[in-house]
Amino acid sequence: MDTLPPLRALQVFETLGHSQSLQEAARRLKITPGAISQQLRLLEDSLGCSLTYKEGKRLRLTAAGVRFHEICTQAFELLRDGQQEMERSRNTSLLSISALPSMLKTWMAPLAFQWQEQYDPELTLHLKGSHAEPDLEAEQIDFRITYGQAAARPRSFTELYTDRVVPACSPALLQGQAALRHPRDLLNYPLLSSDWQPRFTSPPSWRDWFESLDIDIGDTPLDRFRVFSLSHMALESAVAGQGFVLAQCSMIEKEVRSGQLILPFSHSLPLPWPYVLTRRAGAFESPHSQDFHRYLLNRARQQEQINQELLLQALA
Repeated sequence: MDTLPPLRALQVFETLGHSQSLQEAARRLKITPGAISQQLRLLEDSLGCSLTYKEGKRLRLTAAGVRFHEICTQAFELLRDGQQEMERSRNTSLLSISALPSMLKTWMAPLAFQWQEQYDPELTLHLKGSHAEPDLEAEQIDFRITYGQAAARPRSFTELYTDRVVPACSPALLQGQAALRHPRDLLNYPLLSSDWQPRFTSPPSWRDWFESLDIDIGDTPLDRFRVFSLSHMALESAVAGQGFVLAQCSMIEKEVRSGQLILPFSHSLPLPWPYVLTRRAGAFESPHSQDFHRYLLNRARQQEQINQELLLQALA
């Protein structure tokens, strides 16, 4: 049968099936109970079967009615979802970006705000920090920046940059202390760590850093007592003078240039994996998304050079 039942009759039946009450369905649809009955008869005539029956004063669904109501409910949910998606897509003055929380706070957000001021100050930015990988299509997220091994990446992605970690501390931490002459001297200070497990491979540890310099630290517990799950929390603790942190270069550019953090030694280690960028299928339908994409890739290409320049500011 090619002819579909009337849409209004389908809407009435979908509402009636939830309440199984003529009066309640009429109230929800703002029509009379008689109009509900009329639309129900029209639908049953169109389908050639009974969808309801009376049980005392209550209206019940037949077996065919139960099944057809399930189908109607699913269909109307799809229509409502589609309507919401179209309404969101009409909002061309919105850019939605998701990233890992620490990366969003220290790298992505400052860049996004800088781009916004240059491109369109009236554009609305939605910045969402999340460790869990979002459904870009369902959540209408234009871009997502994540990190990790190839097997865990989305199908379509662009590598941004591979960050490096380097020891950093507040100048206040070293006031009144003997000068740092050798990397081993860091063992005399509290060492702050970041642990990203189990979702991501953690950045290089203090043990990794010392061993890369052939410094034998034996069984010294380095990462046991001041460990943070978020990198930016470890950075904030270091700025407050609470210890040395193995900081990601991309996250401390502002603090180093302002003097809030110093780099006693230039020796650095790369993260195991790069940061990567992915996007939803329709992201490029708006000109501002295309412009932001170009801006972000250009800034990412500069990051490794910026990291090298930062390391040149180390004291040793």
